[in-house]
Amino acid sequence: MALKTDENGNVILKEGRGKKDNQKLKPYLVMRYLLQKSDESHAVRVSEIIQYLKGIGIYAERRSIYSDIEQINITMLMAEKDLFIEEAVEELEQYGDESRYIIYNPNKKGYYVRERRFELEEIRLAAESIYASKFLTQRETDTLIDLICGFVSEHQAKQIKHDVLLTDRVKTNNEYTFRNVSTINAAMSRIIDGEKHNPEKISFKYLKYTISDIKQQAERRQGARYFVSPYALLLNDGNYYLLAFDDKSQKIRTYRVDRMRDIRFTNQPREGAEAFRAIDIKSYTQRVFSMYSGKQERITIRFINPLLDTVIDRFGTSGVKYYKADDKHFNVVVNVEISDQFFGWICGFSNKAKIIDPLKVKEQFTEYIEKIKKLY
Repeated sequence: MALKTDENGNVILKEGRGKKDNQKLKPYLVMRYLLQKSDESHAVRVSEIIQYLKGIGIYAERRSIYSDIEQINITMLMAEKDLFIEEAVEELEQYGDESRYIIYNPNKKGYYVRERRFELEEIRLAAESIYASKFLTQRETDTLIDLICGFVSEHQAKQIKHDVLLTDRVKTNNEYTFRNVSTINAAMSRIIDGEKHNPEKISFKYLKYTISDIKQQAERRQGARYFVSPYALLLNDGNYYLLAFDDKSQKIRTYRVDRMRDIRFTNQPREGAEAFRAIDIKSYTQRVFSMYSGKQERITIRFINPLLDTVIDRFGTSGVKYYKADDKHFNVVVNVEISDQFFGWICGFSNKAKIIDPLKVKEQFTEYIEKIKKLY
């Protein structure tokens, strides 16, 4: 039925005899309660809403709850489609539940929220990404999970947390990763607080584990500070990395953000712009295995056919050549930064992969194997 409105377009609700202070907050509280407690599988009865409101000191009759829900539906429809109130009321009358934000389920004799800002699977995927992020501490992870789970019902939130907690994840102990990311972004920014800013160098101390105390990281270079020109932040294998031009080596290097401590601005302009421009960011992490750098070479590797998906996942298709070697094998021609980490990756395929060209890389790989053999 059509609702009466005042001269400002506000819905006029019938006031119950229990009208008291804070009644104007009631529709908001009803909506918040339904967002927390309901979803397509869980409906909330009016009696539960009344009991919840009573618990926070607000008296409500059943008829007022019905009016609150109708007001919420009208308001949400007006906001979603930019309608006047009369148009929203007309659409609700015409399309019913198809246009409603809050729906009544006659089978469960209760109400539930039909539409939310994000789909359940979107929140589940976001939660999985947060749990998989190694650069977050456990405390930061829990805080972010609680935050995004506020977009679904409590029942759905419990299921999400249960599902993603089934796998153990390695987490950083560095409580300052968030702060590090913020500081680095500020140093790279061209505008800070509305004012023009020239991107500048930063300095920091870099940490590492030692066998004497694996629970507490020690400072590299005996605590000497690193001076770099930051250019980009990268995510790789669940870790945050800074791509920067290093003062000492005069080369582009990568640094684990969660291993950086005491980052400071230097008020010195960035260097290394030409070296950074020479990098293809899209292929950078494909070439630099485990973020360890080496001399770049264009090489040919032969794999057995069943490994094609695995190889494409690693190298991608841009700037990479794939072709049939024989009925059981294919070759890939790709730019790779040659390092022990790369050779170790090749070894993981045993006799299912073979470096074909160039000869000097084959010889380096043979030397790598010989070094390992000498250990045994």
